[in-house]
Amino acid sequence: MFSFAAAQETTTPLPNAPSIGVINGVVTDTDQAAIPNAKVDLEEPGGKTSILTTNSDATGSFTLSPIVPGTYRVRIKAPGFSAWKVEDVIVPPAKTVTLTTVELGVEAIDSAVDAITVEDLAELQITAEEHQRILGVLPNFFVSYVPNAQPLTARQKFKLAVVVSRDPLTFFTTGVNAGIEQATGAFSGYGYGYTGYASRYAAGYGDRLSATFFGAAIYPSLFHQDPRYFYRGHGRIITRALYAMSTVVICKGDNGKWQPNYSNVLGNLTSGAISTLYYPNSARHDVQTSVDNIFIGIGEGSIGTLLQEFLLRHVTHGVPKP
Repeated sequence: MFSFAAAQETTTPLPNAPSIGVINGVVTDTDQAAIPNAKVDLEEPGGKTSILTTNSDATGSFTLSPIVPGTYRVRIKAPGFSAWKVEDVIVPPAKTVTLTTVELGVEAIDSAVDAITVEDLAELQITAEEHQRILGVLPNFFVSYVPNAQPLTARQKFKLAVVVSRDPLTFFTTGVNAGIEQATGAFSGYGYGYTGYASRYAAGYGDRLSATFFGAAIYPSLFHQDPRYFYRGHGRIITRALYAMSTVVICKGDNGKWQPNYSNVLGNLTSGAISTLYYPNSARHDVQTSVDNIFIGIGEGSIGTLLQEFLLRHVTHGVPKP
């Protein structure tokens, strides 16, 4: 918004200048405060090229000279203010023309709000989740502490699975587990020594890889379900406990509604079936008891979600602030 008044002429004789004219004035804002360093251009009517250019001084004053008598346009610009101009400024010979009112209004702000898509917002949220670590070390990526978190696209579900699978701590904890198995004699069919350890390590990582991708990426994409645990954090203890345990068999769909957790159940089944390809013959019978594995998975998952609801939130670094 800006305001201006037409130029008014006040003429005073110019000594020793019989043929030139002068234009002067003071640039202010609408509160009459001086505006220094405003650019003042003198243009011919209908033209856009400046004939003379000057800047206002610290008091807002400016002077355009020398000017050949004629009719001109004066244009004034200053950062943060609307442009000001006055047409048909007549400059007589040897006269000074004073522009009595030059008031620049604050420049109108043309702001365009870049609308963020649901996918973009979900990307921001899972990027924050990728920094969540228990005690600042162990990955805790498949947990959302954001109320009403946006649903993930299939690409984002696979991205989160990849991030977890290739995290250095995943490789490290798999190695520790393989060492414990070898020390206790588990899966003796693999043997011992370096070869036995490598076989146990590969089997353990294979279990993690298949469980993560089938349970958290492939099936969630097919069934349009969200593989994350959504932290509740309020209500009675019994209500929170029941909620936490129930999320093993029910989950939030991409449509925001709760539904049977097909992804988790089928992920456990598929992972168990695939493991029969690489576990030693002596252990395959146990691996093939899919029903037992499902119930074991549900029990372990319930313990995990209870820990998420009541403990891990308080020791997880990188949790977004409410």
